[in-house]
Amino acid sequence: MTSLNTHTRLAAPAIVLAGMLAVPVYGHHGTAASYDDSKQVTVTGKITEFWWRNPHSALFIDTINDKGEHTNWSIEMGSPGVLTRAGWNRRMLVAGDMVSIVVHPSRAGTPVGVCANPCNVTANGKTLSVREP
Repeated sequence: MTSLNTHTRLAAPAIVLAGMLAVPVYGHHGTAASYDDSKQVTVTGKITEFWWRNPHSALFIDTINDKGEHTNWSIEMGSPGVLTRAGWNRRMLVAGDMVSIVVHPSRAGTPVGVCANPCNVTANGKTLSVREP
């Protein structure tokens, strides 16, 4: 009986560790629930921030509509690894750059979107492109 308890005590930390390692994999999500893939919106304006971080980079753009109202869009993009393989770097987009980007908008109607695939960003007259896997 002592042997069984010893094996159980030794196995318990391994089981907990395996569970902890599995959580990040389980936690990754698709975009279909949040964004409307049947619609595309072109967002044009001035970059306020560009986040080069995992799991997804993000672009924040100030736009002005026909009535002169300001809106700040948050746009999800690929991971830094995906963007790097496509030739991008963290300094390609900076606050103040004028950009135009096609996104799939939020299903909730908020100024949030995910870059369409392929992700094409026209910044200061130059188009940057990346195709997500």
